[in-house]
Amino acid sequence: MIEPESGTLLISDPFLRDPNFMRTVVILCEHSPKGSFGFVLNRPFEQTLDEFVPELEGYMLPVFYGGPVQPDTLHFLHRLPKLIPGGQQILKGVFWGGDFNKVIELVQNNELPPDKIKFFLGYSGWSEGQLDEEITAKSWLTTMGKSSLIFHPDAGEVWRDAIHEMDDKYHPIVNYPIDPQLN
Repeated sequence: MIEPESGTLLISDPFLRDPNFMRTVVILCEHSPKGSFGFVLNRPFEQTLDEFVPELEGYMLPVFYGGPVQPDTLHFLHRLPKLIPGGQQILKGVFWGGDFNKVIELVQNNELPPDKIKFFLGYSGWSEGQLDEEITAKSWLTTMGKSSLIFHPDAGEVWRDAIHEMDDKYHPIVNYPIDPQLN
């Protein structure tokens, strides 16, 4: 486990009961004494990007649930700093945000590789000291993020694969039941 910082993955404990974060992986975009924020990587919406951005009608790119905070806001992570200016690097080769008008233009011109960008509604946020308390309480495992997990082609496998990227001692938890009392 590592200390949280920008680019850290938060992997929920297998018994975390909060429905917003049950069996999720969150990429931290920022962690400071004032608070933290990031995006849930493995909760896709049924709706696609064109249902939220009228200018992109017909472009059915996936959108993910970023977290319970401000669910009416759209965010994105990408691996295209040369095509999308203004993004903030959170991890080597991974950027948060940038010029959204440029994103719209790239999508409309079919110049945006869908495996290099990920859209989120809302975000996950923690107030001052809150995330550190949750980590101390063992609600989260922490590891350094990897582009391959952030842009994983199968959202249903992100939690399991993130755990398998960690030390072998954590691997058995992927088989734990969601509710051990039902076992």
